[in-house]
Formats: sequence, C-alpha cells, structure tokens
Amino acid sequence: MTHDTSIALLIDADNSPASKIEEILDELANYGVINIRRAFGNWKSPHLKSWENVLHDYAIQPMQQFAYTKGKDATDMAMIIDAMDLLYTKNLNGFCIVSSDSDFTPLVMRIRANGLKVFGFGEKKTPDPFVNACSKFLYLENLGASVPLETSLEAKAVVVRAEEATSSARAPLTPTPSQAAKPVASKVGTKELKANTRLVNLLRKSVESAADDEGWAGLGTVGQHIAKQASFDSRNYGYAKLKDLFQAIGLFELRKSDKTIFVRDKKAAPQVPMGTASQ
Repeated sequence: MTHDTSIALLIDADNSPASKIEEILDELANYGVINIRRAFGNWKSPHLKSWENVLHDYAIQPMQQFAYTKGKDATDMAMIIDAMDLLYTKNLNGFCIVSSDSDFTPLVMRIRANGLKVFGFGEKKTPDPFVNACSKFLYLENLGASVPLETSLEAKAVVVRAEEATSSARAPLTPTPSQAAKPVASKVGTKELKANTRLVNLLRKSVESAADDEGWAGLGTVGQHIAKQASFDSRNYGYAKLKDLFQAIGLFELRKSDKTIFVRDKKAAPQVPMGTASQ
C-alpha cells in the first residue's frame, strides 16, 4: 500500500478508548490517506463523552445508533452494514476496524476476500479470531507506551554473537542507542516467547522460506513473507522492530552486511566438528 491508498476508518466507540485516537491515525498514515472517518455508538449515552470531545479535532463523523433492544449490540450491526455499503460504493483500498469485539471477524474476512487490506486496533482482550483475520492488528495498549529506563538500558546492551566460522562474511549486529530507546510497551520475555509455539513456528518457517544455502535470509524478505500469511506486528510483543523480536527470542542469529540485515535459525547453522582447532 502507498500513501495514495484510500482507507475507511470505522470505530466501534462503545468498545474503544478515545484516548488512543491520535496514535491510531498516526499509525494508519503509514499506509495511506484516511478519507472516511466514522465512529458508531449511541451518542446520547454518557459513556461516549470522551469520544465527543475528540470528534471535531480529528474530523470524525459520529454515526448515531440507538440500542433498540437491551442486550443486543446495534452498533455492531450498523458498522457492518455501513462497511458493506462502502465496500461496493466507494473506491477504497483498505479498511480500519477499531474494536475489541470478535463479532467483526466475518466482516473482516469478507472485505479481505475482495482483495482489500484490513487494519485492526483493539485492546488485549480482543479475541484471537478477530486479531488473526486482519491483515495487520495492533493492540492499543502498545501504542504510545513509554519504555522503562531499565528496559532501555537492557536493549542497548544486547549483542548478538554467532559462530566464528561464518563471522567474516557478515559483521555482528548491535542495536544503536536510538533504536533501543524507541517507545514500545513492556516486552515479553525470552521464556514466554519461546513457549509461544505458534510464534516460533511462524518465524522459523518464514526464515526457511527465504533462506540461502547457508540458512541466511534477508530480514526484509522474511517480514514480507510473514505479512502475507498472518496478522503480525512485533510491537504486540513489546518490540519496536522485527529484528528486536528475533534477538529477544534467542533462537536465531542476526548479521548485517552493508545495509542489509540477515537472520538465520540457529538449528540451520553449520556444525563445527568437536576438536577442531581455531585458526
């Protein structure tokens, strides 16, 4: 997607915090122009007062939806109907759904079936089916978070080392202070990352698909492969960059050659025979 891409932003105001709207718009600006901005809810409810305070500042159109039946979410139905109307009447390239409600999963799948991207934003309570259905999904708690001092210092101290047998081909990669200090949410530790079988398999298979004869794969190509098959963003694990996540999980080697970063599964590294003396 390019900056000429046209995106429709649909917000479930009943299930989304207004305090994150600036971060949402800033993130979406990386993918295109937000030509349509609508927030759905019962605007007579005091629960939406925080959203009323930001609507005009960010040019968001309020869409009134009364709760006709107690216990039934009329807002969801209104959003779904509006999304389908936009899908067939507007020349759009993508949608953004802001909600923590899994009821939008079929809608996302239908939009993607038409070849459009769907960006999702929701809280960490968002059910996995909705998260996985999106082209890209970001947890709102991870947007605009600050880094504790000890976390920043720990990131600066990370140095990835690999076998000396291949070190002459590519120089070791070490994060710069500016990269390490980039704001992200609290990081998921190495133990928890390794225990996430789905994540480990995704990373390993993506590296394998782009690897050369020595097992090295360009990080950019790996990221593209991941994006084609899963809703994934390293910030959901507390890491600003994909390379930071690869470093933290401890199952991969990273190298830098010129301006290109390479990654390799440690299992794919050539084994040095025992007793071989260093030259």
